[in-house]
Amino acid sequence: MAKLAKLHRSQNNRMIAGVMGGIAEYVGWSPTWVRLLFFIISTLSAAVPGILIYIILWIVMPKASSQSYR
Repeated sequence: MAKLAKLHRSQNNRMIAGVMGGIAEYVGWSPTWVRLLFFIISTLSAAVPGILIYIILWIVMPKASSQSYR
């Protein structure tokens, strides 16, 4: 699995926008585990909806290019 040098949205592990795939590639975890962890945390959190956090990350995180990978 290629590792991202900086935090970007993934080109390889994307289901919607590549946000969780990018985080997984950056920290070296499985994208499935990151998605599952995000789902559990956002479900248990009553303060901020997970979909709002995901949309903000989608806007803020740049899209990965081929130079983004080490």
